Amino acid sequence: MPIAHPIRVVLLTLTLIAAGCATSPTGRSQLMVISPESAIVQSRAAYFDTVKTLADQNLLVDDPQLVDRVAVITGRVVTAAIEAFPNSRSWEWSVAIVDDNKTVNAWCMAGGRMAVYTGLFRQLKLTDAEFAQIMGHEISHALANHTAERMSRAMITQLGILAIAATADSQTTTNNASKAAELALELPNSRTAETEADVLGLRLATLAGYDPEAAVTLWQKMADLGGDSPPEFLSTHPAPDNRQAKLSAQVAQVRALNPAGHKAAVHPVTIIR
Repeated sequence: MPIAHPIRVVLLTLTLIAAGCATSPTGRSQLMVISPESAIVQSRAAYFDTVKTLADQNLLVDDPQLVDRVAVITGRVVTAAIEAFPNSRSWEWSVAIVDDNKTVNAWCMAGGRMAVYTGLFRQLKLTDAEFAQIMGHEISHALANHTAERMSRAMITQLGILAIAATADSQTTTNNASKAAELALELPNSRTAETEADVLGLRLATLAGYDPEAAVTLWQKMADLGGDSPPEFLSTHPAPDNRQAKLSAQVAQVRALNPAGHKAAVHPVTIIR
């Protein structure tokens, strides 16, 4: 019967949703049907594909001064990350520095594979502490299994679309369902994940030895740069008007984690060239 296929898809979707529960470092319940381990494996392949494309386009930076700066600051934040999350010690921590002065962005995949764009330094004139905040934020996404969470949502979204498509003749209906699913599943939790990364990243950067006040100045620079068209780095962030106030309110408490600003040891981080 024609209806059998969509029913199977729906049942599979519901089974995955029921089975896939985890808890983030902040205590939030996460929907996860892709395990963190699987996310790391799949992210590794995607990362190497991305890096190869960048290398083919001659977009990987090899400037010794910038390479050293990125490696040292990131290495200190990674040390703090490993101390807080010992399971990440075995990750393949690496950074690709992308030669793109127009792009203000950074990211970290599952397993500690990262990229930063030269636009961050060129357009924001980052201090070391501000860069540490960025890397703390991005590394926190990986530590909190946000990659696996996004992949899980994408899988469930696609299964839902398949179920709708199997019972609908209209391509428009399918397209609309795709957009609705994206809004329903991605935006709210994505914003929550960004807030989690803010909180955890602030702690990691401070434990690494960098002034937590830099989180406030960083987002002020982001806001000043954004105008009517925010940088890509902010495209999925909640960025409420009181975001800087919230970060500022945490500074004193977080500073107590490392009042002397003791610099953490530099964990080896591979710079992809």
